[in-house]
Amino acid sequence: MENNFLIGIGVWNCIVFLIYGLDKWLAIQDKQRISEFTLIFLAFAFSGVGALVGMALWRHKTLKWKFRILIPIAFLWQVFAMGYRYALLS
Repeated sequence: MENNFLIGIGVWNCIVFLIYGLDKWLAIQDKQRISEFTLIFLAFAFSGVGALVGMALWRHKTLKWKFRILIPIAFLWQVFAMGYRYALLS
């Protein structure tokens, strides 16, 4: 059960990482984009790691102040929530 949770979080973070890459590709192609609200929401939905890595690797949304502030907070939220969850289980 514990491994399934970690695998699920890992897969979810990979999906969000790819969504950030997709939005960058859509921006380059000048096509309809994924909203900033959705990208930030996904980061706070337990994928702060994927969003942060996606921002860094794809060099996407790195100049927008909302993302420079909120994505690291989402990352910290994910780390805190995971630590809290494991503290309760042990």
